[in-house]
Amino acid sequence: MTTPKALRTREQFLPFAAPLVGQEEVDAVVECVRSGWLTTGFKVKEFEKAFAEAIGCRHALAVNSCTAALHLALEAIGVGPGDEVITSPMTFTATAAVVEHMGARPTFVDCEPDTLNLDARALEKSITPRTKAVLPVHFAGQACDMDAILEIARRRGIKVIEDAAHAIPTRYKGRLIGTIGDITCFSFYATKNVTTGEGGMVATDDDGYAQRVRLMHLHGMSRDAWKRYQEGGSWSYEILAPGFKYNLSDVAAAIGIPQLRRCDEFHARRSLIARRYHEAFAGLDGLRVPAVADEFSHAWHLYVIQLELDALRIDRDEFIRELGRRKIGVSVHFIPLHIQPYYRDRYGYAAGDLPNAFGAFQRIISLPIYAKMTDEDVEDVIAAVLDTVESFRR
Repeated sequence: MTTPKALRTREQFLPFAAPLVGQEEVDAVVECVRSGWLTTGFKVKEFEKAFAEAIGCRHALAVNSCTAALHLALEAIGVGPGDEVITSPMTFTATAAVVEHMGARPTFVDCEPDTLNLDARALEKSITPRTKAVLPVHFAGQACDMDAILEIARRRGIKVIEDAAHAIPTRYKGRLIGTIGDITCFSFYATKNVTTGEGGMVATDDDGYAQRVRLMHLHGMSRDAWKRYQEGGSWSYEILAPGFKYNLSDVAAAIGIPQLRRCDEFHARRSLIARRYHEAFAGLDGLRVPAVADEFSHAWHLYVIQLELDALRIDRDEFIRELGRRKIGVSVHFIPLHIQPYYRDRYGYAAGDLPNAFGAFQRIISLPIYAKMTDEDVEDVIAAVLDTVESFRR
């Protein structure tokens, strides 16, 4: 291997992700802390109302993570031992882990090679009499083919729970994600497009599912039991089910309310960065830019390039190390779940069982894309990628 030429590097390392938190969020948190009420309360209710209005759903129920949201959604539709839930391997571990926690089996189906979203054609072939639900993941912020998924699910009598951890604000044929499936689960983790530090939201138009999620997210206590500490509240409550401790705090909601108001601003900036990356990398021998469907609106939570390894003298891991030498932080989304030791050993998956997912895993790199990035940051990322491709092209 030849020695790379002298590097053009930044002075400061550019992290892969960072939230954009302004004075409005700081002031809201200070106000909340000074109020003396830190846990679930009126700020959470305000956040839920604002989110439901923004998405256009009947019910939005705030929880402390998207993992909690997914767990509650599965519980609400009645997933249990012996059931199967079909999902994508190209996702974070939580998507499948919550299925295991319900005593059910996660069944992984391959992804589309270009979008890395769940392949609807593979979905239908994997349905069995035990299939209770399909859990599509809107990878990187681009919507899955929801028409195809819903048609199959409705015809086969299974529920659709969307993992929309990446999908604020994603549109599918003009409709915002959160208004399509039976239940949709969102994330407000620190790296997400809208953040509360830690947090999530359950969105649904179904009154029964909403009632069940609201009951189960706070110990199975009777409705609005948190008000027992407020003036006029009652100390008495009933336990109606053995629920969970999944409630969001008012402190987190205080961050989320102004963040949600800035969602369009954040999305515009991410979209601008994505366009700049497209301009710089489209047609470049050595990598492929993300495939984007014309009729969808991408949230750009992630910008995932796929290396053309036949055109390079280094593999994906070495490429990442080279970007690190140029002080650019990147990541990989995701290590396919079917090759993780737990799922591989428990269910007997081999890497080649899902060839699109496994093949993509060896090529993918997630570049920095977030609203806090400056134009100079963006150009530094572009320069580092172009320099690495040029230095190690065959």
